[in-house]
Amino acid sequence: MRELTVRGLILGALITVIFTASNIYLGLKVGLTFASSIPAAVISMAVLRPFGAGILENNMVQTQASAAGTLSSIIFVLPGLLMVGYWQGFPFWLVAGVCGAGGMLGVLFTIPLRRALVTGSTLPYPEGTAAAEVLRVGAAPAADTGGPGEGGLQALLLGSLASAGFSLLSGGFRLFGDSATVTLAAGPALFRLSTGFSLALVGAGYLVGLTGGLAILLGAALSWLVAVPVLTAITPHAAGTPLSAVALGIWSHRVRFIGAGTIAIAAVWTLLTLVAPVTAGLRAAFDARARRAAADPGADPRLDQDLSPRAMTALGLLLVLVLLACIGAFLWQGAAPFGASAVVVAGVAAVCVLFCVLFGFLVAAACGYMAGIVGSSASPISGIAIVAVLLVSLLLLGLDATSLLPGAFDAGHRALAIAAVLFVTSAVLAAATISNDNLQDLKTGQLVGATPWRQQVALLVGCAAGAVVIPPILNLLYHAYGFAGALPRAGMDPARALAAPQALLLSTLARGIFLHQLDWTMILAGVALGAVLVAIDALLRRGGRTLPVLAVGIGLYLPPTVSVTLVIGALLSWAIGRSLDRRPAPLAGPAGDPILDAVRRRGVMLASGLIVGESLMGVAIAAVIGGTGSEDALALVGPGFAATASWLGAVAFTLVCAGFAWSILRQQKKGVA
Repeated sequence: MRELTVRGLILGALITVIFTASNIYLGLKVGLTFASSIPAAVISMAVLRPFGAGILENNMVQTQASAAGTLSSIIFVLPGLLMVGYWQGFPFWLVAGVCGAGGMLGVLFTIPLRRALVTGSTLPYPEGTAAAEVLRVGAAPAADTGGPGEGGLQALLLGSLASAGFSLLSGGFRLFGDSATVTLAAGPALFRLSTGFSLALVGAGYLVGLTGGLAILLGAALSWLVAVPVLTAITPHAAGTPLSAVALGIWSHRVRFIGAGTIAIAAVWTLLTLVAPVTAGLRAAFDARARRAAADPGADPRLDQDLSPRAMTALGLLLVLVLLACIGAFLWQGAAPFGASAVVVAGVAAVCVLFCVLFGFLVAAACGYMAGIVGSSASPISGIAIVAVLLVSLLLLGLDATSLLPGAFDAGHRALAIAAVLFVTSAVLAAATISNDNLQDLKTGQLVGATPWRQQVALLVGCAAGAVVIPPILNLLYHAYGFAGALPRAGMDPARALAAPQALLLSTLARGIFLHQLDWTMILAGVALGAVLVAIDALLRRGGRTLPVLAVGIGLYLPPTVSVTLVIGALLSWAIGRSLDRRPAPLAGPAGDPILDAVRRRGVMLASGLIVGESLMGVAIAAVIGGTGSEDALALVGPGFAATASWLGAVAFTLVCAGFAWSILRQQKKGVA
């Protein structure tokens, strides 16, 4: 029953440094981060097993490490302050303060949401479920780790080795391509068909299931088979520009905003449907009598103990004060040289903090729901950041219209106003990303029997550790490579700069709003599309079906190399499930048939292994790249091999997916025999 231990906290802190650094580098390089729950759980089991650590202690380590690793998603916003020319580096206390306060507020927001979105919900939480399976296998005796045939631990290792080997050959040696893309032209209209070769996304898609997968596929189809062709047909193409670049540019700068609008309206609809359970969760969290009445008399009360209301209130007030100090100091640094009143600046900071708290809690519910559908890795947190940038901009413009905004915000082409939008958004994003990941962790805890309040303490510690690590790593990477459009020294090679695509998009959006350079047509089109999809979903629900509108928005917003690969995993899950439903008579037992359960568990373990292997190999490759300063440090071939690598990657990816299905169905046949 040992859970929160000193050795676990120390190990969690060490893993935090590794995963946070890796996530920051990869996120700045390619715009994606990986969920660190499962890799952290695997490392914890390997390190602490000789010391007799149990499943609950290992769960606390992965909880702490995953919180810190997820907090690194702050890189989707903060580099924008350098791209707009407002900062020349990352001040330690300001960055650590906004990351820590925002992230820890996100932890507090998840506490009343736990009952509504985890305990009393049927959401799959793919990564949380996978982490629980990993912890269970690691804690079980060797004889109990599987059903007939190969054990569950062997299935996990098999999936991990296959995924890690594929990732090394593609992301490291470059012998396999990581995606395949075909751009087709029908007159001026362009169609772009693309898929990625990420086995981790296949595993996540397998755990998501068919309903969420088809909704994501619908979004991708609307994006690349409808919106992109229409917009490319009516938009003049620059002479000499490759067709693939034209299509990608239209999607990046226009269609993605349709996805952001769809996500926004879907998030509002989701919140409306969650009003009743969230209200009940809040009431239960702050009413001990209601909590006792709702508890199962035969259940262990330890499994339903959150942080006390008194502790939550005290810590919440402290965090709000820290956030107020950070935002106030940020605004004062920019406004003081223009003679702004300290009282007025403090008032603006207070309004911004109030927005962070209110909107942060609403976003926590929406992000938790999205994470429950598609997992943390595929959840479009940067889409939430777009919505936050829009709302913070409207807030400041409203203050300006009522003459409550100091004139300093209009100086220098509204530099302070643009920077303030990005800084305030970073606080909201910190809360959103932590809520997104923490509900996955709480799902893991529920499945393995963890104490919620101890897990919440581990989450808070993870946020504090991550907040301290993030600023120096950001400074190190910036001064070593620079960012797109923001190089620290003259003479640096722009080709080696880190792209930071989300930060570039958000800084462009904030600048466009205040300098009147933004096309609102696409965002409003996304809102209209989302409203239509919500209406369709309401009609489908009458017949017992559903259309996850958020998942459709995800498909619109995510690159097809991510969304299509998720769909492949979902289709594999459906096909394998159909085969199990048509099982021969010897397996046609009642629900809970041990043979059938073993077959299904093998599928979950193999899918979990795909996530584990690629995540761990991603950490290893990132360490090599960070240590050598070259993204081609492990490459065995040059750029001329790219076309061949793409074909090899497609063939290998197909074979691994076929082997994945064969391995599960073979277990079914062995069960029959």
